[in-house]
Amino acid sequence: MSISKYPSKLSLPQNNPGTATVLEYLIMKFPDIAPDIWRLRVADGKVHWHDGSLITADSPFVTQQRVYYYREVETEASIPFTEDILFQDEHILVAYKPHFMAVTPGGIHIKQCLQNRLRDATGHEDLQALHRLDRATAGIVLFSVNPKTRYLYHELFNSQQIHKTYQAIARLNPNEDGVTPNLSGKSWEVKNRLVKSQPAFLMKIVEGEANSHSRIRCLAQSGDKAKFELNPITGKTHQLRLHMQALGWPLLYDKYYPCLQPQSADDYFRPLQLLAKELRFMDPVQQQARVFSCDTELKL
Repeated sequence: MSISKYPSKLSLPQNNPGTATVLEYLIMKFPDIAPDIWRLRVADGKVHWHDGSLITADSPFVTQQRVYYYREVETEASIPFTEDILFQDEHILVAYKPHFMAVTPGGIHIKQCLQNRLRDATGHEDLQALHRLDRATAGIVLFSVNPKTRYLYHELFNSQQIHKTYQAIARLNPNEDGVTPNLSGKSWEVKNRLVKSQPAFLMKIVEGEANSHSRIRCLAQSGDKAKFELNPITGKTHQLRLHMQALGWPLLYDKYYPCLQPQSADDYFRPLQLLAKELRFMDPVQQQARVFSCDTELKL
């Protein structure tokens, strides 16, 4: 059994969905977790309020109160890749995340997620990711070290003052005449509307006012594959993967798009070809321009 030593937290919604107790809400909120598991966690004292007092099976639902619990899974596979700390001061930490590693606890990934591995390595139990990368995506992740200044960095993301650069590799489909297009040096502006799909972890493009925006440029091409630089202006889930698909060039080794593939073990020799290469922003505490990039390069 793998159990996180750091609690996960959720805020009970302002509008009660019709549950009388916290336990009933947790069972409803997490349908993939068997109700008996939640009952056992509560009985074992593994669910509590913000002040540390335990939540029992009879604890009433209280709107907007924080609930803390500890994720656990029967078995957790070890990730055979190593993260790197690229920068650290008293306010932020910048790390490189390898492919296949989750940023924060979720699903079957608890101790092996980047946040918990960095907490163990640095001793900073307050370390918190300021944004997310998909588990399949490699690259730079920014963390807050100091809870007192955390809100300032969150505001950079909320106000779109963080400038991100990604790399990606896609396979190019030939045109009707069987000719592979020459894309080197060309660029595109992609704007469309992304909404939740089914299953719930997927997104899809629909008609309507655009809520996503990316700039994409082809850096190089070799045969039927090309390397792209991607700059997301907005930050929708799976935005870059869907924008590349919209252009007709889904990312190499993408198990979600354009077709969801059957669930299978990670293939460490075929990682999704998407890399968060660089972050640029004006540090709100130090009042200086920050540029962080990783040495990793995607190769054609």
